[in-house]
Amino acid sequence: MFTVFLVDDDAGVIKALSRLVQVRGYSAAPYTCARAFLDDHDAAVPGCAILDVAMPDLDGLELQQALTARGIARPIIFLTGNGDIPMTVRAMKAGAVDFLTKPVSVDDLMAAIERAQDVDSRARQAQAELDLAESRIAKLTPREREVLTHVVAGRLNKQIAYELGTVEKTIKFHRGSIMKKLGVRMVADLVRLAEKAGISK
Repeated sequence: MFTVFLVDDDAGVIKALSRLVQVRGYSAAPYTCARAFLDDHDAAVPGCAILDVAMPDLDGLELQQALTARGIARPIIFLTGNGDIPMTVRAMKAGAVDFLTKPVSVDDLMAAIERAQDVDSRARQAQAELDLAESRIAKLTPREREVLTHVVAGRLNKQIAYELGTVEKTIKFHRGSIMKKLGVRMVADLVRLAEKAGISK
């Protein structure tokens, strides 16, 4: 289930938002302390964070920076009672999904959560594809990785054989083994998978 992490030092706001997101079918994870949220946070849980900008321990923008510093790409929606344009620009440049002013309409908030869910879903899909590509590449021998680098660069078997000081038949064998280990049949798919894993042209 998609979790909406709610961080606001106003307990009344937290209670109202928790009820609202739960009614809409989301799981709510409420926090009245930004540091507690940061300490407890599990990046593996699909979700977004709704952050109040003005909080006593860490403000919303500082919390956004702290998440980024930890390598956590959590989609963030800001809520503020007194947002200004420079603050909004700063938040959006840092990757916020939206910046809403209190009192926020239910429709605007739900639309922002839906956008955040889409951002989170796409990011997790991209990470899953990267993890899969890297796990498959890890199965290759050092020689196969070397051959793969040349294949991704667009070189022919005879060119690779010359570069590596071997014969074309050996390169064909390595290419076949690489394709099998990586679970691909077409060179184009091989190149895409290699590039996802950071092996570029």
